[in-house]
Formats: sequence, C-alpha cells, structure tokens
Amino acid sequence: MTQAASELRPGLSVQLDPPPTAMVWLAPGKQHEAIAVPTVVLAPGDALVEIELATICGSDVHTTLGHRTVPAPLVLGHEQVGQVVALGTGAITAAGSPLALGDRVVWSVTVGCGSCAACGRGLPQKCSTVRKYGHEQLERGWELSGGFATHVHLRAGTAVVPVDRALDATVLAPVSCGTATAAAALDAAAAVTPIAGEAVVVFGAGLIGLTICAMATDRGARVVVVDPESSRRALASRFGAVATADPVLDPEVAGSLARALATFDEQPAVAVDASGSPAAVASAIGAVRIGGVCILVGSVFPTDAVPLDPERVVRRLLTLRGVHNYAPRHLIEAARFVEARHTVYPLHELVGATVALSDLDAGIAAAAHGRAVRIAVAPD
Repeated sequence: MTQAASELRPGLSVQLDPPPTAMVWLAPGKQHEAIAVPTVVLAPGDALVEIELATICGSDVHTTLGHRTVPAPLVLGHEQVGQVVALGTGAITAAGSPLALGDRVVWSVTVGCGSCAACGRGLPQKCSTVRKYGHEQLERGWELSGGFATHVHLRAGTAVVPVDRALDATVLAPVSCGTATAAAALDAAAAVTPIAGEAVVVFGAGLIGLTICAMATDRGARVVVVDPESSRRALASRFGAVATADPVLDPEVAGSLARALATFDEQPAVAVDASGSPAAVASAIGAVRIGGVCILVGSVFPTDAVPLDPERVVRRLLTLRGVHNYAPRHLIEAARFVEARHTVYPLHELVGATVALSDLDAGIAAAAHGRAVRIAVAPD
C-alpha cells in the first residue's frame, strides 16, 4: 500500500496477482480504456468481490450514447454477480449476518449511510451522501467502483445478498438492478391496491417489464404486456402474461391494447411503465381504473414531457408513483425470486450473448442495436 492510499482511506491493504482490472469510460464515441489497480484498501465494512459475470443495463447504453449526464471518467456497470475474495473488518450482509470469504453475492446499486433522513425513511437509494456503483467519477482509493471490471470494491453501507452457488450466473447478474427494481415497482403498487386477482398492465417487455409480469403473476394477477416488438410480446407470454398488445395498432384491431383490456371485467387496478416512452407513460396513466395506481419505473433518461389531466387524477382517485432503484429488502426479494422461480420462467433468456471484458465496447454496441434483452460481460 502506498503512503498516499493509506492516508486517503486507512484499512486492510489487498494486493492480487495479477492485479484487478477495470474498464474506464471516457466520453461518447471513445473506446473504453483498461486500468490496473495494484492495491485495494478495504476500510471497515468493505469487501472485495471477484466478478463472475456482469450484464449491460439500458442505462449503461444511454450513458455511452451521451443520453445521460455523468461525471466521466468512470467505470460503468451495476448488474453483476461475484465471489468475495477479501474482507474489511465487520463486513455484513443485507440481513445483518457476517459476510464470509467465498460467499457468492449480488449487491445493491447504491451505498447508503444508514443515518440520514432518507435512510431513516427506508429510502437508502436516496441517501444524502449516496454513492452508486457504475455511476461515480473515477477516484483514487475507489477505482473498482463499477461492474465492468475483474473485481469490485464494495463499500460499507452496500446491501450484499449471498446467493445460490449452483444457479446460472446469467440468472443472477441482473438481480442487482433490473430484478430488484421490478420487485420495488410491484411493492409500490401493492402498497396502494391488492394485486391478487386483479388486472395489471405492463408497458415495456424488457428485463424489468418481463420480471414484473412474472412476479405479478406469482401474486395472482392477470397481466397484459404491451410492447411494439413481436418477439418480446411472445416472450411475455412465457413470463405469465395472459395477453399481449402492440401499442401502435388501432383500438379496433385485434392485438391492440384496447382489445386486450376488453377481455377484463373492468380496467386494470395497476399499470406499470417500464419503457420510459412518453406515449407509454400517458397510456399507463389512462389505463387504470378508479382508485388504481400507475407506477413509473422506466423514465430514467430525459424525454419529452407527458400531458397530465389533473381533473382525471382527482376525480378517479388515481395514485401516480415513481420508483427509482430500491431498498435492501427488494434486493433480497429479487434474489429469492430467481432462486425459487428460475425453472418456472425463462429467466436465463433475458441475457443473450456474452462478450469478454476486453470486448466491452462491442458488447455495448450489440446491446444498443441488438434484440437481446441483456448482453453479458465476462472477465477475460
């Protein structure tokens, strides 16, 4: 450990051979650059995890295309699974038990302090000092801050969940973002209205939308999934959807949203937009019945504004809720869901091709232009 690193953040010095490598993103249109991190200093509560597999989230793609403002340079990636290879003193799991060397784990997108007002309200993802994996500017002492690397340095305040050692990594890697966010979205809806026996409409058949479909089906809901891509609509049926709809079809045409919703006795109790499309958001708000709830989870990049009729919201007693990231309980729920239900739903099909870490830029290009729900990234 160098003197500068020791002064920066005292703790346990870890040196691996070969040293951990991270892929650094600089700006739109530029290739990632690899950096080696010879020394990692683990403060109390920290852990070092060797990455087994990461997946490319849509937000990673939006960042590299310049659709999101981020503090570059940085190490992207926040969906991954790995194995604990070093521990700071007192490192714990999300359930409060000691974290152990060799544990196979997933972890939260965010690092919370646990003591501010937001953390006290059960919103650690909005902590006043929040740090986010795959979103922070490269800094000395925390170079391994994203999943597109051979290792990730987990900071104290991260929710860490041990997972099944036998389960396929393609099922587990998305848990840290997409699957846990789906759990949070459904939890937000269930806080307003019962799910069992109700009609639910989900806009967007990406990883989050399809996972919401499966989770809602498990809770006894009848789910309609709306997506313009036929292959994703076909996949939605295998995730429990009782019907699918193409949003561009005229209402009177078979396969339209209007025709799909007409099969129910009344309008859906819940609508979830997992696409971020302004048109889908407007349709979601208009789809729910009196006393229903509309959950917005896909709008994580700048878009055009959506017209809102406040009288309709008032007279129909509608609830409109935004969901961004999740709390530790949702990460635990997501991990347990994939462990228990991976043989029921084709969760492994939510990840397509795997590229080597050194081919990360090709993987991101494939994620931007391909049809696979996720592209995986494996250390070389």
